[in-house]
Amino acid sequence: MNEIVFVVEQAPEGGFTARSLGESIFTEADTEAELRAAIQDAVQCHFDDGKSPQAIRRLHFVRDELMVA
Repeated sequence: MNEIVFVVEQAPEGGFTARSLGESIFTEADTEAELRAAIQDAVQCHFDDGKSPQAIRRLHFVRDELMVA
């Protein structure tokens, strides 16, 4: 596996959640900076030594916005 992609969403109670596509990895954090560190830690914990992807290439941020006219 060369890369892993995460979908990042704002959590309703605050902070962010991230789930990977293609692997059963989920993590959460209060800030984007903390989330990046949590993602790296979760990936290292999920895969056996030497089996983790070479890079976490994409964090796809999904943001819901409410527009009122």
